[in-house]
Amino acid sequence: MIRSSVQALAPYVPGEQPKLKRLVKLNANENAYPPSPKVKEALASFNVASLRLYPDPEFSRLRHKLARYYGCKAENVFVGNGSDEVLRLAIDVFVRNAAPVGVFEPSYSLYPVLAEIREAPLVRVPLPENDAALSALRPPEPRPDLFCLVNPNAPTGTIFGMEAVRAFARTLAPAVLLVDEAYAPFAGRDCLALALEEPNVVVSRTFSKAWSLAGLRVGVLVGPAPLVEALYKVKDSYNVDALAQCVAEAALSDPEWMVANARKIAATRDRFSDALRQKGWSVVQSHTNFVWCQPPEGGKTAAEFQAKVRNWGFLVRRFADPPELANHLRISIGTDAEMDELLGML
Repeated sequence: MIRSSVQALAPYVPGEQPKLKRLVKLNANENAYPPSPKVKEALASFNVASLRLYPDPEFSRLRHKLARYYGCKAENVFVGNGSDEVLRLAIDVFVRNAAPVGVFEPSYSLYPVLAEIREAPLVRVPLPENDAALSALRPPEPRPDLFCLVNPNAPTGTIFGMEAVRAFARTLAPAVLLVDEAYAPFAGRDCLALALEEPNVVVSRTFSKAWSLAGLRVGVLVGPAPLVEALYKVKDSYNVDALAQCVAEAALSDPEWMVANARKIAATRDRFSDALRQKGWSVVQSHTNFVWCQPPEGGKTAAEFQAKVRNWGFLVRRFADPPELANHLRISIGTDAEMDELLGML
């Protein structure tokens, strides 16, 4: 009754969503601050009676606003029910049956799950150390139909420059390179231009992080028109609801708020990282809204710290698999007050 691949599937495990309000969530890379005031205005004025009707299946208004924001045409933009749906559809569209999907290791832990659902072999490539290493990288064997690159990377927070990504994309062609830019606003640079210049590059974005709308579920993909058109063929009929479209439009009308918010979080991130280093922690330079770090040698393990800070009321993330990541913590950036409290406890 159930496909054997699904029976054996190890599902994606999201960060803990606590029921206790006293816990400070620094485990899911959510935004520490509320969305733009324009969002509140849009919610207050939303016509509830319109919910009896199906939403626009092509999200025309939102799509055109996104096109203006990204400096492209509407035909270059796809909107999904969160970027996770965008990633799933990309595997459905760009990967032939039994063809491989390529990822760097470590990377976003959802990719292996999506590949396994499609019964697509996963080709894991060690994460290159720098731009030069990425530029020199040859396509892995077996050659994947789709390669997923998180940039800035999760969970490490590191970033590759656009020209290094371009060089890698050209070695992969005609396979598609999907550049997952969920955290790009916190880096201050991105690879969006590649999606409009290279025939085999698509870039995904999300409203969950810098726009403070993780509870809404709106994701975006920008790319060559033929690739975007193919996604429309396989999406659910009404994959983005009317309220989500309305609120995303409102948020998009206030990009200055998003930019200021991202800069504020980045400043807190850098200050928190420096403070951890002064306490003997090993901290990777981050270009995201989280830090990837290891406790001081000879002291408590990451697992012990995770349990300890949970007792203090703070949730942080630890990945037990693969084993080489097990002594790292991924700590999302909260408000200045929250990060100061955590530092004081450490």
